[in-house]
Amino acid sequence: MAKTVRIPTPLRKLTNNQELVEVNGSTVGEALAELQQRFPGIQERLLDEKGEVRRFVNVYVNEEDIRFLQNQQTPLKDGDEISIIPAIAGG
Repeated sequence: MAKTVRIPTPLRKLTNNQELVEVNGSTVGEALAELQQRFPGIQERLLDEKGEVRRFVNVYVNEEDIRFLQNQQTPLKDGDEISIIPAIAGG
């Protein structure tokens, strides 16, 4: 069984409107790189010029924020769900 990435609504135009995308990467970083290979343009929405997850994008593995895990080095196992959640700016 693969890992699943949950794509937020604003990015679905890049994934042909797929909400769930299966990936095979063994870390969060590999999963994001695989998304970029399959859906060119998605990575620049998620990562900054240093290759780090953008400040206003939250990435979770099984509902745990990767910032509190090992960031992009967070290991993935079969059946894990990665959620990409764009932060909503308050006003």
